[in-house]
Amino acid sequence: MFDLETRSLAAELLNISRERGITVATVESCTGGLVCGALTAIAGSSSMVLGGLVTYSNEAKTTLANVPPELILRHGAVSEQVARAMAEGGRERLSARLAVSITGVAGPDGGSEAKPVGLVHFACAGADRTLHRERRFGALGRDEIRRLSVLEALDLLREASLSLK
Repeated sequence: MFDLETRSLAAELLNISRERGITVATVESCTGGLVCGALTAIAGSSSMVLGGLVTYSNEAKTTLANVPPELILRHGAVSEQVARAMAEGGRERLSARLAVSITGVAGPDGGSEAKPVGLVHFACAGADRTLHRERRFGALGRDEIRRLSVLEALDLLREASLSLK
């Protein structure tokens, strides 16, 4: 179901998580659960993956990941601030040691001059800090933007896992 690159990165992350006793969760918007799907495609992932929240709508971001509605109104759903709040809310909601979030414009519609198709924000929340990444993939097509977003989220989780003591 997932390509070799995605499966390899997911397996590497799960090995690191297993060795370090790290539990993970996902909070996904434009990827619709693909990161959690990639992780759970690996046998034995249930000991590290606590769950995933698909928060495609603004209401779901607020209800499921405790993102303050004012934050969405002020910065928009596709923003660093909302990505951080999604990761932090999902981490708390699922009691995970790390939670990654993704919010972006996968297209082909929905982009603007300020937030074009291909803009994706990622965050990974741990107990003491939240990492953020912004990627501008460009208008590569919905499937490719989502595929690259899954890889970026897995890589961010890997980086955060390796930095935990």
